[in-house]
Amino acid sequence: MINYTPRLDSALRKAAWAHEQTGQHRKGTDIPYIIHPVGVMIIASNVTDDEDILIACLMHDVLEDVDSNIYDINKMQAEFGDRVVAIVKSVTKDETEADWRTRSKKYLYHLEKEASDEAVILCASDKIHNMLSILIDYKTYGDSLWSRFTTKSSADQLWWYQSILDVIARRKAPEMLISQLNEQVSNLRNILGKD
Repeated sequence: MINYTPRLDSALRKAAWAHEQTGQHRKGTDIPYIIHPVGVMIIASNVTDDEDILIACLMHDVLEDVDSNIYDINKMQAEFGDRVVAIVKSVTKDETEADWRTRSKKYLYHLEKEASDEAVILCASDKIHNMLSILIDYKTYGDSLWSRFTTKSSADQLWWYQSILDVIARRKAPEMLISQLNEQVSNLRNILGKD
């Protein structure tokens, strides 16, 4: 159960505001972006009640997706502290690498070898929510869904989520998260006929 504190409420408000300032919505939809960080936080709350992890769940895409003139790492640090910033930074992809596959492999290496256990919980929760969204949207949009993604390839998405699953399993993430992501990856594999 989530202990809804003033600090958690502040993070929810800040994340909602920051994503709204950029006009950000879920990929290819008119759904407000904040639904994703809230979903990630709810998933993570099934395995932890650590307030910093739950706040990091809410803030996890801010550094990656929100212009630093709107909200930056210094503001996050001042409002939520060093630990939250460290968790968020640990799941933020390095966008300086132009090639999607290379960038993804660097992220996977970092997740396996360098990321904290807290960051692994956040990453797993994030990918579970992403997979749920993909599978729901696939029912509506079919194969046209893949055009929303950088590589436009269902095979790349399957590779990505399977690779994350493999890493979080090796990192011994909470079993509930491994099981949920495994189920979603299996569902994707089934709809793509890759089983």
